[in-house]
Amino acid sequence: MKAKDVVYLNGEFFPRAEARISVEDRAFVFGDGVYEVLRAINGRLFATRFHNDRLRRSLDGIRISLEESDSPERFTEIGSQLLRENGLMEGEATVYMQVSRGVAPRLHNFPSPPVPPSVYISVSRFKPYAELAQTGANAISHPDLRWGRCDLKTLNLLPNVLAAQTAKERGAFEAMLIRDGVVTEGAKTNFFGVVDGSLRTHPCDNHILPGITRSVLRDLADGLDIDLEESPIKVSEIPRLSELFLTGTTTDVMPIVKLDDRPIGNGKPGELTRRLQKVLADSLSSG
Repeated sequence: MKAKDVVYLNGEFFPRAEARISVEDRAFVFGDGVYEVLRAINGRLFATRFHNDRLRRSLDGIRISLEESDSPERFTEIGSQLLRENGLMEGEATVYMQVSRGVAPRLHNFPSPPVPPSVYISVSRFKPYAELAQTGANAISHPDLRWGRCDLKTLNLLPNVLAAQTAKERGAFEAMLIRDGVVTEGAKTNFFGVVDGSLRTHPCDNHILPGITRSVLRDLADGLDIDLEESPIKVSEIPRLSELFLTGTTTDVMPIVKLDDRPIGNGKPGELTRRLQKVLADSLSSG
C-alpha cells in the first residue's frame, strides 16, 4: 500500500499534490514569514518547548499575529497528527511548520487591514547521518553575508542557500560562516570548537540563530561538568582548534575533521565531541 502524503494548509488537510498557495502569498513574493523544523523519533517530537518558544519569538520579531485559534502548541499537535496520518510513527521524521503574513496585493508595507496568516505544516521521513557522524565531515569557511537579524528564523535564506551550494560544490558537508573576523555559525547549523582546551561557541545575539540542539547541548554539557564558553572563535584561532563540531536538528553533533582542506587536530573526531555525541543520543532516545 502506498504511504499517505498528507499536509496541513490553513485549517485543512490535503494530499500534498493537491495543496495550493496563492501567488500573492507574501511568503512567495517577499519571503515574509517564519518557520520551524522539529525532530520526531517513533512519533515523539523532541524539544517541542524550545521550538514553540523560538517560533513565538520569530513571529513577534517580524510582527505576525496568529489567529485566536492558532498557537505554536496547536501547530505541534497538528504535526503529531500528520505523523500518524502519514504512517511515520516508527523511525525518524521531521515536522516542517511555516507561517507567512498571508495573501495580499504586492505592497511592501503590511496589508491594511490585516489578513489571516498562511499556515503550512508537513512531515517527511528522515535518515540521520549516522555513518558520517562516526568518521567526521568536511567544512569550508565562507563570508557571512546575511542580514542583521539572524536570530529570527525567517524564510529569507538566500545567503544560506548560496553558502550551502558553495560547500556542496567543494565536496563539503557545511559552510562555516565568518563575519568581522569571527565564526558565527553554519549555513544551517551552529558551530562549536575547542581552542586551547576550552569549548567555545558564538553567544546568542542577532548574528546567530539560537539553535535548539545548541540549547539542549549547552544544558547537557553543564550536567557533564564541561565548561562551555559562549564567546566567538576568532579566525586567527582556527589553526589552534583541536576539535570542531556542528549541531542541528537533523545533524545532531557532527564532528568536523577537515576545514578548507586542512585537518582539525589529528583529523579525527575528538574525545569531547564523542562525549557530547553520546549524551545527546541518550537524550534523544529517552525524550
